[in-house]
Amino acid sequence: MNKTPKLMNYSRMKDLLSPHIAQIREKSFISNELGMVYGDPSAFLMVLKQSQPPFSIDDYRLGIIVQGEIHASINLVERRINAGTLVFLGPSSILSPISFSDDIEIYGLALFADFPMPFAVGQMPLSFNGQVRDFQIRADVNDIDTARHIMDTIWHTIQQKDYNRQTVSSLVAAMMHHYDGLYRQHTELLQASQSREQTIFERFIYLVNQYATREHRIGFYADKMYLTQRYLGTVIRQASGITAKEWIDRALMAHIKIELKHSDKSIARISEELNFPNPAFFSKYFKRFTNQTPLEYKQRK
Repeated sequence: MNKTPKLMNYSRMKDLLSPHIAQIREKSFISNELGMVYGDPSAFLMVLKQSQPPFSIDDYRLGIIVQGEIHASINLVERRINAGTLVFLGPSSILSPISFSDDIEIYGLALFADFPMPFAVGQMPLSFNGQVRDFQIRADVNDIDTARHIMDTIWHTIQQKDYNRQTVSSLVAAMMHHYDGLYRQHTELLQASQSREQTIFERFIYLVNQYATREHRIGFYADKMYLTQRYLGTVIRQASGITAKEWIDRALMAHIKIELKHSDKSIARISEELNFPNPAFFSKYFKRFTNQTPLEYKQRK
């Protein structure tokens, strides 16, 4: 029994892609340590066709959007990610792809649980140490080229039989340092130009992603941010057009659906783990958003 559903880890991806290896071999790679898509997104699209989002991610994903556009919900926030963007998704991220342009070209790297991470405990670059769940950075041509060169070298290395794992680990370290440096620059520029309201909104979304499975009240988040509930609610609605309670409900419902769909836990256990007062209240809450009970949803899926 899994405590936390891990839909898109190595095992799940291997199960989905194994029947299609011959079709995707030239532009895709997967092992128990890492996975890659090299320009052609066919492997990623095959996963989408066989498994309904949202996806829970328990590892590290780094990508480069070279051409086209992706429309996706990443940790509750809808984003349109265009060519010239570096993308990072960290552990505990929830991804729900919405659409892709026909000309999409992606270079992506997944570091699974068995990958020999190049950093000692406590030495991970700032943007990968767990404080940041995801980011998307618009980069200039030179920075995109640098990322591409590192990705190209990783790809060519892993094509060799019995490739040197330490070489790949070092190349991944270079990639992560490159992303981290750009993230720091981006954050400094954003903080200099960002309004107080936008800063509050982004802090709120970060906290919701972190605590929504345990804390369902707006008051908890207001206290964490040293704001009144009324002020926090006003700012969130003005910044996003959606109420603070709706953001909490979105995060909570995403977690509930993943638990119902991908674990064999009882309804009562899920209700308890997600801090509902009792299973009856949990069922009523779920039905309000889906028009079906948790049991009906679980059996149907």
